[in-house]
Amino acid sequence: MNYNILEKQDLAKKYNIFFYALGGIGEVGKNMYVFEIDQKIFIVDSGISFSGDYFLGVNYVIPNYEYLIKNENRIIGIFITHGHEDHIGGIPFLLKRVNIPNIFVTGIAYDLIESKLIEHKLNKYIDIMIRYSNDSKLNFGNTEISFIRMNHSIPDSYGIVFKNKCKDQTNILFYTGDFKIDQTPAGPLAEYDKISDLSKEGVLCLLSDSTNAQYKGMIQSENTIGITINQLFYKIKGRIIIVTFASNFYRIKQIIEASVLTKRKVTVFGRSMEKAIEIGIKNGYLKIPKGVIVSGNNIDKYSDITLLCTGSQGEPLAALSRMANGIHRQIKLNQKDTVIFSSSPIPGNQDSVNKILDLLFKMNINVIINGFLVETHTSGHASQSDLKLILNLIKPKFFIPVHGEHIMLLAHKKLAMDCGIKPQNIFILDNGDIIGMNHSNAEIICKTSSSNIYIDDSGSEDLGNLVLKERRILSEEGLLSVIISIDFKKKKILNFPMIVSRGFIYMKTNKTLIKEISLEIKQKIQNYLLKNEKINKNCLKKYLIDFISFKILNLTLRKPIIIPIILSI
Repeated sequence: MNYNILEKQDLAKKYNIFFYALGGIGEVGKNMYVFEIDQKIFIVDSGISFSGDYFLGVNYVIPNYEYLIKNENRIIGIFITHGHEDHIGGIPFLLKRVNIPNIFVTGIAYDLIESKLIEHKLNKYIDIMIRYSNDSKLNFGNTEISFIRMNHSIPDSYGIVFKNKCKDQTNILFYTGDFKIDQTPAGPLAEYDKISDLSKEGVLCLLSDSTNAQYKGMIQSENTIGITINQLFYKIKGRIIIVTFASNFYRIKQIIEASVLTKRKVTVFGRSMEKAIEIGIKNGYLKIPKGVIVSGNNIDKYSDITLLCTGSQGEPLAALSRMANGIHRQIKLNQKDTVIFSSSPIPGNQDSVNKILDLLFKMNINVIINGFLVETHTSGHASQSDLKLILNLIKPKFFIPVHGEHIMLLAHKKLAMDCGIKPQNIFILDNGDIIGMNHSNAEIICKTSSSNIYIDDSGSEDLGNLVLKERRILSEEGLLSVIISIDFKKKKILNFPMIVSRGFIYMKTNKTLIKEISLEIKQKIQNYLLKNEKINKNCLKKYLIDFISFKILNLTLRKPIIIPIILSI
């Protein structure tokens, strides 16, 4: 792995601009992009992804920061495009490992990051956060950084422009951030004039969101979803339980406004949702009339009420999941209730959502799902037509699709070719691929470490593949422990081997099997003691693991984890 591009003198002379992703390419989530310009390192976003059910006990996945650790003296700072977890969730973990001088951030993302730093007891880093605006121009030597407001599913979303003066050339790179084209957004309109102006100056490289590059349809405007929610709220009688992403401030705003229009009180369930409303009010995105939000302890007073909940992705501990399972402390669902999903499942979460839906349908609850008769949610990412519009507006020399799985990147490449960009000027990268650029050439030159770091429930970092493999085996095959006392001086076994099973077999119904294994273990140990003049305890343990594993596989066709415990006297 290459830990410093500057060590490659020939490349450092040929190119003054380098780009690579530590996360976010070939995957959805964990976005972290690095621009090296004139030997200065500019980091864009620092996100996490969620592991799903495959990695047991793993909460988050973050990028490998090894390259940044080796080169932290050249880091200018992190530039945050917006406040979604896949772009800011890794910041606390990054700050614990890498010396970051500045975090450039704006709007709602500022408060979300501040909240994370306090939660992780990293309050001292609040002072390194610097607010930018859509008019900001930050200069670092020959490089100017500016920002373009984009439309997304969270307010204060920005694309980032790098302008680098090199000899008699100005090289411009534009990273879109997450975006969609929305002519009637819930918030301010994207700054299309700035995007158009970039084209006039000439853009060396465009790096663009690929999440919806396979989607041919039209992405509904956020305003249209607001109208649909209003219509549903006027029509529905009884309690409305509505779930959405806690980070979707515009949707929360629409739900509260619909509740006010239909004279409904609102109760909020879920800590992240409560925090989102607090931040939304602080930043002026939510204006809630006094008395609209009521305590969860008082909901029985109202027949028509809105319950705004977390749990849109089927999270087992979220409010909706606990309601569906009948274990919520305050809410018992009934057939007069209506549950609205103002969301779509993130890839990998469909099974979790389906489990919640099954529970709700079994209770004969009226459920309204996005796309089933009505649209209660819209994507925050650009469709094919929107992506083509940006490509045609920018007309870049080089193009790098980012933020998406490999199939999405390839679909985006095809769109770029349709828009006239030469195939040899389009780069499909993997995380860690380093591309060098100048005003006339670009090429993939080397690769840096891009492995995943796994964070478990306790916050422990970098569990490693061996730990994850053991957890998987434990969940599927169980554990068998053998406890035995040995007098090594006399080469004598002091007790009959005691076997303990956890998740492998039920001891009481398998006494014959346990006895057979115990007898053979005792015999094998006795033979081992007699054959070997010097006894190494670790070698004996390995001998027992190999023998017991082979024996168990033959008897049961299973491979539990074997742990021999040898007590020596």
